[in-house]
Amino acid sequence: MIVLGSTSEVAQAFVEKTLQEGEKFEKIYLFTSNKETTERFARHIDVKFVQQSEIIELDLTKEIDYNKFENINSNLLFCATGYLGEGTEEGLYDNKNTERIIDINYSKLVPVMNYFAQKFESRRSGTIIGLSSVAGDRGRQSNFIYGSAKAAFTAYLSGLRNYLFDKKVHVLTIKPGFMATKMTEGLPLNPKLTATPKQAATCIYKAYKKQKNVAYVLPIWAVIMMIIRNIPEFIFKKLKL
Repeated sequence: MIVLGSTSEVAQAFVEKTLQEGEKFEKIYLFTSNKETTERFARHIDVKFVQQSEIIELDLTKEIDYNKFENINSNLLFCATGYLGEGTEEGLYDNKNTERIIDINYSKLVPVMNYFAQKFESRRSGTIIGLSSVAGDRGRQSNFIYGSAKAAFTAYLSGLRNYLFDKKVHVLTIKPGFMATKMTEGLPLNPKLTATPKQAATCIYKAYKKQKNVAYVLPIWAVIMMIIRNIPEFIFKKLKL
């Protein structure tokens, strides 16, 4: 398994879920920009599941050396790479904030995804799972920089799914709503609309086994976003969302 963004609590919960279900991998490749944190998780799965892992440093804000990925092969890629950044009110005109959000969530991430997608295509097998966000379903004033990057990532996954379909490679788009993670720590989240990493992992694993195309972590978000997407623009632009 290839895991992009392996410090994500959702990514780690998904790895554990697959191993608990009895799946075995020749090796789990943990891509990370935080080697120390990832080493703790690697030791955990090595001991608990007797599963060999390898840590690969990947910083999407720097130049990427693709040569070190050459010998990495897998039939499952799980991408949980993401960066929320500052909200619109705080960070809209902060170019560094904007560039970092776009780089990590989309522009620097897609070439890495393409690199591995090409390997999957050449073998004509595999599954690619990408964590996007409900924030990408419609731009809202509170976080539209982040939302725009996730909208682009959602469109990318949709196109990749279409492109790889006849190459026998499946692409699954996951759209979490509110998540109780370090990234959202301190935000006033509604508990009824918020999923834990373990809940998310269970949902994602089921969607993966059923070969779904798009899945919301909590079904209620599919309803919420359907309503939000269908609000007429002359009304929507006046709302505080």
